[in-house]
Amino acid sequence: MKIKGIARDTLHFILEASKSSYPKEFAGLLRANEDVITDVLLLPGTESSEVSAVMRLYMMPMTVGSVGSVHSHPSSDITPSKEDLTMFGRTGDYHVIVGHPYTEQSWACYDAAGERRHLPVLDVQMGDDLDAWGD
Repeated sequence: MKIKGIARDTLHFILEASKSSYPKEFAGLLRANEDVITDVLLLPGTESSEVSAVMRLYMMPMTVGSVGSVHSHPSSDITPSKEDLTMFGRTGDYHVIVGHPYTEQSWACYDAAGERRHLPVLDVQMGDDLDAWGD
């Protein structure tokens, strides 16, 4: 799926969740509505520490598609690790890493191979339409 960007409200949620989790890592999966990333799926059983976050991918509902992942690095280094790259290959093609101090300037998006990619932040209207996900 070709993604146009990430909703500003979604990015702000990610930044705030990362700040709240600090000094531990925050992790989730990204979902898109049409061609914009609008949601973060938090999986039950996710464990986080100051050096890693482990998501139990088998806990992802079968009907929920993921376009990628998001996680925080408690340091300001937002370069993907070898472990990040392994996970990237299993969860989609858009992977956001946010680093301390968790601002709009301290994040990046990568593809499944770990190459940096441009992901615009979009001002989109977020709706309450539950039917958008087939619920």
